[in-house]
Amino acid sequence: MTSRSTAAIPEAGSGHRAPRTAAGRARAPRAARVDWLWAALLTFGVAVTGSGTPQLWRDELASWNAAIRSTGDLVAMLGHVDAVSGLYYLLLHGWVSVFGDSATMLRMPSAFAMAGAAAFVVLTARTLFDRRTAVFAGLLFALLPSVSRYGQEARSYAFVLLAVTAATWLLIRALDRPTPRLWAPYALAVAAAGLFHIVSLLFLLPHALIVVLRWWRDRRGRTVVAFAVTAAVALVPVIPLVLLGQRQVGRQISWIKTPHLRSIADIWDSLFGSPLVSLAIAALALLPLAWSRGRRPAVELLLVGAVPIVAAWVVSQGSTSYFMDRYLLFTVPAWVLVAAAGLAALRPRPLGVAGLVAVVLLGLPDQRQLRTETVKAGRDGEEAAAVIAKGYRPGDGFVPVRGTDSVFMTDFQVEYFLPPKVKLRDVFAQRTAVANDDLFPVECGQPEKCLGTTRRVWVVTWSGTQNPYHKLPKEQAETLEKHYKLVKKTKVHGLQVSLVERVR
Repeated sequence: MTSRSTAAIPEAGSGHRAPRTAAGRARAPRAARVDWLWAALLTFGVAVTGSGTPQLWRDELASWNAAIRSTGDLVAMLGHVDAVSGLYYLLLHGWVSVFGDSATMLRMPSAFAMAGAAAFVVLTARTLFDRRTAVFAGLLFALLPSVSRYGQEARSYAFVLLAVTAATWLLIRALDRPTPRLWAPYALAVAAAGLFHIVSLLFLLPHALIVVLRWWRDRRGRTVVAFAVTAAVALVPVIPLVLLGQRQVGRQISWIKTPHLRSIADIWDSLFGSPLVSLAIAALALLPLAWSRGRRPAVELLLVGAVPIVAAWVVSQGSTSYFMDRYLLFTVPAWVLVAAAGLAALRPRPLGVAGLVAVVLLGLPDQRQLRTETVKAGRDGEEAAAVIAKGYRPGDGFVPVRGTDSVFMTDFQVEYFLPPKVKLRDVFAQRTAVANDDLFPVECGQPEKCLGTTRRVWVVTWSGTQNPYHKLPKEQAETLEKHYKLVKKTKVHGLQVSLVERVR
C-alpha cells in the first residue's frame, strides 16, 4: 500500500484541509514531530513536582515492602498474594536496587510511565483529528489532577494507562494499514496491560467494537480475524496470572462493595481527581462541536472511555466487585481526547484556549492539595518512627497494631522511616512476612512465649483512647498488661506510641 503523508491529505476524520502551500506542508510535519515529546516532558515535570512531599500511603508501602525483598523472596510472595501486581513489583525491585527507596525514587517510574502515556495521547489525537486537537489533548492530559496523582504514586496504574493508551494508538494504525508489522506491537501492548492489571483488559471490548464497526463500514480485508488472532496471542502470557489471581482475589479485593447506579457518578468524579474538572470534561466531550471534528473518531473514543466503565459495573454485580476508580483510570485518555476535540472546535479560536485555562484553574485546588498535604494517610508513620528512634535502646521490641487491622500496615508505616541503626524485634511475629512469603507475618499463637525476656517494647496502635493496647488482639494486650508497665505515651496524629517496660 502506498504510504500517505499527513501533510498532503486532510487529517483523518477532521473534515479540514491540511496546509496547501509548499512552505506550510514543510513546516507542519516538523513542528508536529515534537508534539508528543513536549507533552511527555510536561507530564513528567508536573508529576515529579512535589512527589517527595506526600508520605507513602498503605498501598505504596506494600509496593515498597515487596520491592526491597530479594528477587527470590519476591517471587515466592507473589505465589501467595498480590500476583496481579507482580510485574510492577519486579520492575520496582530493579529500580530501587539502583536508585534507592526514597518517596521520590519510588514514585518516579510512575512519572515516566505517565509521560509515555501523554506521548500516545498526542499521537492518537494527531492521527484521529489534527494538530490543534493534539496540542489541547497534550496540555489537558498533563494538567489533570488524577494524572498528577497517579503519576506520583508507587503503584502500577500509570503503567496500565501507558499500555492501554499505546494499544489504542497501535490499533488505529493497524486498522489503517493492517500488516503483521503493525499488529505485533499491538499484541505486546495488550499483554503488558493485562500483566500490569487484569481489569484493564476490559478495554478489549471497545477495541473489538471499533474493529467490527470499521469492517462493517469498509468491508476491507480480514481485520476482524487479524484482531481476534492478535488479541488471543496477547492473552496467552496473561492466562497464568488470571488463574493465580482468581485464587487470591478473596483476600485482596473482597472489601470492594457491589456498586449501585450512583456509583458510576462517584467513579466519574474520581477518575479526573476533581468534581469540577470531571464536569468540565463531560461537557466538552459531549459538546456537539467535538463531534464536528470527526464523528467516527468521537464515537470510537467514547466507546473506549465508556464501555469498560459499564462492563466493570455489570461484572461487579456478581460475587466479586472490581468497580474502583483507579482500576478504571485507563479510560481517562479517551475522555481527554474527545474533550480536546471540543476545545479545538470552539470558535473564535481564542475561546478554545480560554476553555483549557478554565479547566486547569478548576483543578488547581486539587493539584495544590495533592502537593501540600503532609501525607496521604497522615504523618503518622514518620512521626511515630521519630519518637521510637529518639528513645531507642538496643534490644527493644516492637508491637504494631495488626490483627483485624493488618490492612492498615502500621508496621510498614513505622519501619519505612526508622533509621538503619534502629533494629526492633517484632516480638509477636512468630514468622516474619518474608519467611511467610506474604505481606504479613504469622502472629504468635502464644504471646507470652514469643515475648521472651524483652525488657522494653514500643507499642504502636491507634490514638484517641487512654488504653495503650487499644485494638491489639486480646491475648497480646493481656500479656503486655501482665508483665509490663507504661513508661510514656505519645500521640502522633492517628497513632499512639507507647513505651512499656518489664516489671516481672
